[in-house]
Amino acid sequence: MARLSVLIVEKDRERALRIVDGLAGSGDHDVTVISEESGLARRIAELRPDIVLIDVANPSRDVLEELALATGPLDRPVAMFVDRSDEQMTRAAIEAGVSAYVVDGLQAERIKPILDAAIARFHLFHKMRAELAATRAALEERKIIDRAKAILMKARGIDEEAAYALLRKTAMDQKRRVADIAQQLVMAAGLLS
Repeated sequence: MARLSVLIVEKDRERALRIVDGLAGSGDHDVTVISEESGLARRIAELRPDIVLIDVANPSRDVLEELALATGPLDRPVAMFVDRSDEQMTRAAIEAGVSAYVVDGLQAERIKPILDAAIARFHLFHKMRAELAATRAALEERKIIDRAKAILMKARGIDEEAAYALLRKTAMDQKRRVADIAQQLVMAAGLLS
């Protein structure tokens, strides 16, 4: 495992040391331990860790809200260790951006596999979000191109194939993307109507 900057959130010194010891077995990492859960979002923003490990006996809504603020657009993997949980709290933790939610799992020998799973799951969801964003962008471009074609078809009395060919030729002549030319045409038509 590559060297990571790890932020541990744990009030109890003994438990924090257990996590640090468990991390020592998985490689040489830059480890920071904070004992206070309040202001978590600010501290995470300041420290910018690669991964956050939170150990709480029973997570509160406040901790999960802080975590949701801290992980904003889900910038990093977060593993949360809890002593007990319920379905509602588990769902809230996942919605807050927790990559691994481990009930009664704070044993030193389990930390590395949990860390690996949290990182892998984070990267998988990050990839899925990127693909979804790209798909949405492509769909929006397709809609704009279709509107531009409709404008050209009406204005020039041409069919859809000819309208697209005109957009494509204009884009090639200007060394720009078809979607950019279509966007300009739609905006110009909006101003004229």
